[in-house]
Amino acid sequence: MLRQSQEPPMLPPGVSRTSDLAGKWWVAHTKSRFEKAFARDLLDRGIGYFLPLVRRTRMRGRRKVRVLLPLFPSYVFFCGDEDSRAAAMSTDRLCTTLDVPDQQQLRSECAAIEQALAGGAQLSPCRRLDVGRRCRVTGGAFRGIEGTVTRRDGRPRIALEISTLGLGASLEIEADLLEPVAGDGSR
Repeated sequence: MLRQSQEPPMLPPGVSRTSDLAGKWWVAHTKSRFEKAFARDLLDRGIGYFLPLVRRTRMRGRRKVRVLLPLFPSYVFFCGDEDSRAAAMSTDRLCTTLDVPDQQQLRSECAAIEQALAGGAQLSPCRRLDVGRRCRVTGGAFRGIEGTVTRRDGRPRIALEISTLGLGASLEIEADLLEPVAGDGSR
């Protein structure tokens, strides 16, 4: 297990937000449990990336250990030019890279997850997003985040998705902080 000091950051040093990264975005599908090693490889090569990490408590024997785990297992988002992509592929830590047809949508979705994590949200990965109304958070640390309203254990949540992957994360939110997004045709 890596020590905290060996953990790769969610974004490269000197980069405060995903919107500060330039270039075309790809989604790297890593070999199992290679997300952090791949992020360190990108860091060494000077390639911009986003690796959303969440803090979890695990049991190691009788001890509780706090660990940082990727929010989306086996996926890392990275950007740059074709040379950056070739350098990323040469790490031997990837299964493939996924092309992102709608670059702006991925940037927006990553920014929403980044904002939620920066605000201290306890995000939970969700494999399948429930169909629901698209809403926007109107106040608090998560103001401006848009997602699909879902419920878990009877409590309202907003699902933040990465449509390129078909995966997302859900954030518990008070219902009175949500407003429907104009033009949303969902029921």
